[in-house]
Amino acid sequence: GSEVMDDYSTALFRVSTTLGHLYPQNRSSSQPADSIQLTPTAATNERDLPPFVRRETQLRWNGWGYKDTEFLINDDGQIQLTGSRYDLSGKTFPLFRLWAEEKVGWNLALQSHPKTQPTDVPAPILNQPFLAAIKGQYLHISFADSARLLHGHGHTCQDVYRLRYSKFPRVPDVVIYPGRHENVESIVAAANQHGVVIIPYGGGTSVTHSLECPEDEKRMIVSLDMHEMNQIKWIDKKSLTACVEAGVVGKDLEAKLALHGLCLGHEPDSVEFSTLGGWIATRASGMKKNVYGNIEDIVLRIKMVSSKGTLEKTTQLPRISAGPDINHIILGSEGTLGVITEAVVRVRSLPQEKRYGSIVFPNFDVGVACLKELAQARTLPASIRLMDNAQFFFGMALKPKDDSRFSHVFDSIKKLYLTKWKGVDLNKLSVATLLFEGDTDYVVNLEKKVYAIAAKHGGFAAGEENGKRGYFMTFMIAYLRDFSFNFHYLAESFETSVSWSNLLLLVNNVKDKIVRSAAHHGFPTEPFVCCRVTQVCTSSP
Repeated sequence: GSEVMDDYSTALFRVSTTLGHLYPQNRSSSQPADSIQLTPTAATNERDLPPFVRRETQLRWNGWGYKDTEFLINDDGQIQLTGSRYDLSGKTFPLFRLWAEEKVGWNLALQSHPKTQPTDVPAPILNQPFLAAIKGQYLHISFADSARLLHGHGHTCQDVYRLRYSKFPRVPDVVIYPGRHENVESIVAAANQHGVVIIPYGGGTSVTHSLECPEDEKRMIVSLDMHEMNQIKWIDKKSLTACVEAGVVGKDLEAKLALHGLCLGHEPDSVEFSTLGGWIATRASGMKKNVYGNIEDIVLRIKMVSSKGTLEKTTQLPRISAGPDINHIILGSEGTLGVITEAVVRVRSLPQEKRYGSIVFPNFDVGVACLKELAQARTLPASIRLMDNAQFFFGMALKPKDDSRFSHVFDSIKKLYLTKWKGVDLNKLSVATLLFEGDTDYVVNLEKKVYAIAAKHGGFAAGEENGKRGYFMTFMIAYLRDFSFNFHYLAESFETSVSWSNLLLLVNNVKDKIVRSAAHHGFPTEPFVCCRVTQVCTSSP
């Protein structure tokens, strides 16, 4: 009898531990006793205005990014980047127009004429009992067409095309900005009671159509914008963890952590606009994941409001053996299970060193072989990206104008060095851009190992400038895509995951399929297709 009871008690303990990961109550994430309690600071300038005000006044309504930043043709006929936000803002790119016309087939004299302001925004469907029930449970609410349209789409090529030339048949009926976790609980409970749809909204950078409203949805749709919930609640410097609200934008989070000598290190291409909650909901990966990990490696504990109440783990330990782990159910759920309000994340000390680099390979296939060896030897820098020949020259076309009288001489010498002394075929070469981060000794030693392995594959160091330009391109791709719309040219990027054994086959087949499909549909010019390996997994087959 006692043996049976022991088995029963053990089983009951395991079940209760598992259920403890799904804790449907209003609990705040456990704050370590000696952690730093952080309080919100008052707004002192435009930079510190409420996030929804700052965001909606600064962002472009019909494309990617900031209103003050775009590529355009200036009065001299040169392509220029406007604004002052980036290192190359205000610069002209004399090679880019020539490249676009000769290699891509742009006719820059043939311009399209997009809409100059939002039109045809559908009238909202309002659920008055719901609106009455949530009164006082938010910091701001907007029924404005501009806000509703902004929250009704992501940033695919199709989304931008609709904004400029067509319309969205259905958008959210209202945008609500909660200020704290309890607001979200009240709003979700009222939505349950009154039959209202909620779509959580982070940075709006989605490329999976997860923000689009079903055209046939007759219920009221709420876009729940989390930007007001943007604070770091506490930091535990001993355990190197922090509790952060889900609406904080990536670059803002890094700036706040840096004040304490810390960083998160998660840097997706959308880091200027995307949020912590969005990263969790999309199971995001960042360009520096080789050092800092993917979002699932960074998050210890997630708090989410579901239709059944608040769910979160009862622990925030590095690992436990009991399961299933509620974190892994929430990660990648794209807002379908609930609204993420905060998370406990791992943080790191700010790196002592940050160095860029680049490697030239004889061709793309050789570069792939080198990356494979680096991965299997676990000798990867924070980020390494391999560009094929087409994308490398795309990047070179974005070299800014250099007024130095010696610049063309140096460029000629570089070309001579590659072709004559190194024997590289300019029409085949491939380039990897590198970013090293960490302690000084670690970075110095890792650089030596990486370049030594590259040399075995016929690769050689090509300097810091190419590395920096490669990462500059990361933040410019979407701006360039929108610029191409002005000349009747559609552009899009997409990514996938593939094993080493199928990588080259995938690249070649996708390129061939796009070219053949364009010809089949009677495109006037052959499409420009390029590719790059953006991330490498040490555990990949």
